[in-house]
Amino acid sequence: MAKAAEKTEEKPEAPEQPQAEAPAAEAPAEAAEPQQMVQVQVNDSGAMALYANFCRVTGSPEELIIDFGLNPQPVGVPKDPIDVKQRIIVNYYTAKRLLAALNMSVQRHEAVFGVLETDIQKRLKKRS
Repeated sequence: MAKAAEKTEEKPEAPEQPQAEAPAAEAPAEAAEPQQMVQVQVNDSGAMALYANFCRVTGSPEELIIDFGLNPQPVGVPKDPIDVKQRIIVNYYTAKRLLAALNMSVQRHEAVFGVLETDIQKRLKKRS
């Protein structure tokens, strides 16, 4: 019986060892917390809402330049140059976060309303 008691005492000790390791396992999870969605307060009272149907992305090794404009002739090649009205310059970290946010938003939209066809020629053929 003494041996059975010893074995019973040993069993609780075994789970204690993984529990001691658990804080070390939680450390990477704590490091990942900043990547979770956090609501940041934003003051957009001075923001201007502008429409764009044209976007051009250029860049350098350090940053991306995103130009927005209005293309008055969205079908075919425009005769006149497109006036760029807005330019946003971001680093690649911000660009990657923007890419993820836009991807998630478009996926949600497509889940509700259907796939968005970006080729205008295919959209025009579907109407015919």
